[in-house]
This record gives sequence, C-alpha cells and structure tokens, in this order.
Amino acid sequence: MTTQNDQRHDIAAASPSPENVARIGETLARMRLLIGRRIIGRTAIARIVPGLEISHLDVLDVIRRIEGEATVGAIAEAMRIDPSRGSRLVADLVARGILRRDASQADGRRSLLVATELGESLFAEIRSVKRSLLAHVLKGWPDDEINAFSVLFEKFVSGFEAIYMAAERVRDPTATTSAE
Repeated sequence: MTTQNDQRHDIAAASPSPENVARIGETLARMRLLIGRRIIGRTAIARIVPGLEISHLDVLDVIRRIEGEATVGAIAEAMRIDPSRGSRLVADLVARGILRRDASQADGRRSLLVATELGESLFAEIRSVKRSLLAHVLKGWPDDEINAFSVLFEKFVSGFEAIYMAAERVRDPTATTSAE
C-alpha cells in the first residue's frame, strides 16, 4: 500500500530541480539565437540558389508539411503571414524555377504548388547540410549518449508541441489535429 509519504517522494523525484530547469532555459536561449541565425538554411542557399531569402525556405518547408492541397492561402495560413506576402513569396519561387503551379483536380480555378527538380535539390541540400552539421557537433559522443539524447530531445520537443497544440485548441475550439 502506498503511503502519503511515498506519494510526496514520487512527486519530488518526478519534478526537475530549479537548477536544471534554469540550465535548460539558458541553453534554449543560446539555441534560439543559433536557430534565429538560420545557419543551416543560409549554408544550403549559398550552395544551391544564392540570393534566395530564408522566408523562401520556410515556404518550401510548409509545402512539404501541408496535409492536402498546397495553395497560396494554405501556405500563408501555415506561415501565419498575410496572403499577399505569401503570394509574393510563391511568385518569386515560381519565377526562380523552384516551384511550379499545377491545376487542382478538385477545383480547376485553384493553383496547387509543387516543388520542381531544383526545389527538391534545395531540400536535399538542406538535409545534407543539417546532417553534416549535426554529425560534426556529435563527433566523439558515445553511441549510447547520442541515442539517449535523440530519444530525450524528441520527448522534449513533443512536450512543447503538445502545449502549443492545446493552446491553439483553446484559441480555436473548432480546430482539429491530424491525431484527432
């Protein structure tokens, strides 16, 4: 039988120390600055399509994640930008040969956006740069530490995603997720 003392011990053991929470918070701030500089995207752009903007990469990323038809409206909504800004970004990517417009099979009046061979090459380069940078950072780590970190980092990010999705549902109770 579990006593009240045992329950308090379990709760205390499950709660992170303030020092660890502070260290994680400070490390996240450093990581945010690195991510904010968009090192991976900038390196890939320089190698494949010099002159492209980081926001163009965001459009390409969103197109890959959209469930259903990738339209200018869907892209703007996913990026949380004005539809006219989304339209300008898409038009520039089409003009550069990174995206192409296809007719929607559901509604011929709508244009769907699809990555071209150049767009796919850009994605492949981004993945290559990302993996190369990660391999460099993780060089010398024992396999068990890399495995533990990958599992725990996934768990950590999933926790943030769950909080974000819950907050989104509170803001828009009619919104659903793919898991629902």
